[in-house]
Amino acid sequence: MAELVAQWQEAWPRALEVWSRYTRLQPAHLCQSQVVAAAEGLRGSFAMIRFADQRVVIDLETIRHLSLEDYGVEILAHEIGHHVLAPANATDHARLLARIRSALPTLHQHAPMVANLYTDLLINDRLQRQADLRLADIYRALMRTSGAQGGDQSQAVGVWPLYMRIYEQLWQLERGELCCAHTDARLETDAWLGARLVRVYSRDWLEGAGRFASLLLPYLVMEQQSHQQAAKLLHDIASAGQGSFPAGLHEVDENEAKGAIHPAEDPLITGLNESWQEALSESAGEDEDMESPALQSTGQTREPFAYGEILRACGLTLTEQEVAIRYYRERALPYLVPYPKQTVPSASEPLVEGLEPWDSGDPLDQLDWLQTLLQAPRVVPGLTTVKRQYGNQPGQERSDQPIDLDIYIDSSGSMPNPKVTTSYLTLAGAIIALSALRAGARVQVTLWSGKSQVTQTAGFVRHEEQVLAVLTGFYGGATAFPIHVLRETYSHARHLERPVHLLMISDEGISTMFDQDEQGNDGWDIAARALQIAGAGGTFALNLPGSDNVYYRGQYMESLKAVERAVNTQGWNLHSITNWEQLMGFAQDFSRRHRRGFRPPAPTGRRP
Repeated sequence: MAELVAQWQEAWPRALEVWSRYTRLQPAHLCQSQVVAAAEGLRGSFAMIRFADQRVVIDLETIRHLSLEDYGVEILAHEIGHHVLAPANATDHARLLARIRSALPTLHQHAPMVANLYTDLLINDRLQRQADLRLADIYRALMRTSGAQGGDQSQAVGVWPLYMRIYEQLWQLERGELCCAHTDARLETDAWLGARLVRVYSRDWLEGAGRFASLLLPYLVMEQQSHQQAAKLLHDIASAGQGSFPAGLHEVDENEAKGAIHPAEDPLITGLNESWQEALSESAGEDEDMESPALQSTGQTREPFAYGEILRACGLTLTEQEVAIRYYRERALPYLVPYPKQTVPSASEPLVEGLEPWDSGDPLDQLDWLQTLLQAPRVVPGLTTVKRQYGNQPGQERSDQPIDLDIYIDSSGSMPNPKVTTSYLTLAGAIIALSALRAGARVQVTLWSGKSQVTQTAGFVRHEEQVLAVLTGFYGGATAFPIHVLRETYSHARHLERPVHLLMISDEGISTMFDQDEQGNDGWDIAARALQIAGAGGTFALNLPGSDNVYYRGQYMESLKAVERAVNTQGWNLHSITNWEQLMGFAQDFSRRHRRGFRPPAPTGRRP
């Protein structure tokens, strides 16, 4: 095994030069046993890549079992191609899977395998033709190992025979040289279309992904177990995205649905109705007037569930909570707003006022060794040891400090589950909370529904993950505002380091905030006290019916009157909306209203 390791280590620089003399990657991790390879995340295949650390991992024990020891340059160059050509990075890998999934209705589970086969075609065709490497010999060895080679007519169905026949078309090999000698007319036509697709979209491979998936779609139903083992051995990007952070995945590319067509319907591939040169010229002319596909967007966004499915297809092992945190962070980042700050009178500066005894119970870093030794050459703790005594001197410059934010977000049954569908409550809360954290403020989030259904951050925190973890939670129960949380948070002003703004995101259920708590205290008194002690005002962002909805307003008139009373008598600021999408506008309006310095709002008399 040591000789094989040395042989493949020598092949690594040559494999890099196949792509470019300037290609730089970490040396391949050559695992001498399947146990070591499994610890690296390599299972089922003999090679894999990782985008997180741009690494290639090889299972040399499986390589020897498959009799592929002499193909070090070919296999390593292929794995490098996944880093250099396709998919190249985690983001493009996720976009590739999204396009393939759109072309595989009800068969989304096959998207990772189809993506692997497609990118392998692109890489191997280039290595075989331009670098003169022996990729065809590797497939011959794999076919001998899997037993899928031969002239049995019954084997000429499914994805694998089509895939091998595409290689035979690309490399002008005899029929049956890589797979089945007997194929029907349909498979021959599809293999020709697949070969044309690889050549036509070799420089714009993302555009061809949906077409390739559409080509394979009818064959996925006929997939046979005898051919799956060979495909599994080649599945080297199954876990490529583990530990990575694909960006921009929440948006749906405009060409995602347009590209989900069969290659037979693409004139660039078939040349029907117009010559190949005219089709290519026309396509190039259209592309000049269009933005890059990476920048195009239909304005549509994926739902959290679909977003999570694509991440998992990339190889990321994430819980629903972790997917939701990534989703709402990614959607909120483009909309972050300037968060309001307050100007403090002056910043104080420490001033040395003298010395005082240092005892053994005091922190060691407070001991002033210089002054201690000047007082006596023999150090006696508690007798000769001293520390500096500081006072405060008013500074010369005024400073701005952000206002802390306290968010209470409704998670009752009338609210959407943010883990399944887009919750604009969660999104608006994420925009404002992340804006506050970026400005240096601390944020406390309380998620509430029925009685005893309360989740809260550990006080006012500065950690994005903790804030988003609470924002993306869901109960879906009854409606009962956690009055006790509001009472305890603002029981004493000394609990707060600086002014706090209260933000309530709910609907008419916010009126339960003014009920009596479990101790018999009046909710009106608790709300008024909290608003006073917080010191930076409070805002209601409520989904309330419009004035034309007579039935709805009549049904909840008591709740609406409570909100109106709070606005008029306590000074709450009301932002009334008629649908949850308008909360996005509220998040930006929140910043504009207070950009020049936050002031607690006076009673406005505005009615809901």
